[in-house]
Amino acid sequence: MTAAAALDKPVIIVVDDDPLLRASLDALFRSVDFTVLAFPSAQELLETELPQTPICLVIDVRMPQMGGFECRRKLVERGIDIPSIFLTGHGDIPMSVKAMKAGAVDFLTKPFREEDMLDAVYACLGKAERKQVELDQIRVTRERFSSLSPRERQVMQGVVRGLLNKQIAGDLGVSEITVKLHRSSMMKKMALRTVPDLVRAADALGTHLPSDRAETAA
Repeated sequence: MTAAAALDKPVIIVVDDDPLLRASLDALFRSVDFTVLAFPSAQELLETELPQTPICLVIDVRMPQMGGFECRRKLVERGIDIPSIFLTGHGDIPMSVKAMKAGAVDFLTKPFREEDMLDAVYACLGKAERKQVELDQIRVTRERFSSLSPRERQVMQGVVRGLLNKQIAGDLGVSEITVKLHRSSMMKKMALRTVPDLVRAADALGTHLPSDRAETAA
């Protein structure tokens, strides 16, 4: 099963083996103009290609074959971290704690009020949208980083470490003027103006910058 690759608005994914609840939630979410994907089992969700848009997952904790906690764990293992709302007909404090540890935005006990569900979904989508913006920024930063030459990456490493141009030059065995030229080019390619901006970009990349001094400039 394959969902649309991209949609214009947020998507609510409902996973519950109760057809009446699925239908009820589908109607509720569509009434406020959300796109809804509903599944009777966690396995069907895992077999679906998810759309590239902010997503909120509403999933039952207890279902045949695979429950909500295990399903979310499998999604995270695939690198898919969707803000989630867990549902249960038998809520208790230990389960609530487990849900929060599993990354739940909210944990609702059946039967729940429609207002509570919608409040939880809006909170969920707010988190999803913020995460999408962050991922988009990281993607752009990685693309810019990939455009740097080997020498520009070495200079970037030195700058991020807080070294002066002459210190970087000494480490690389080049002139200070050469470092300044590579540094200027590197900052332009990264579309950054200040060293703090560069440090934040390096942190966001999660990339080990090259440290091989023998690497020659491109």
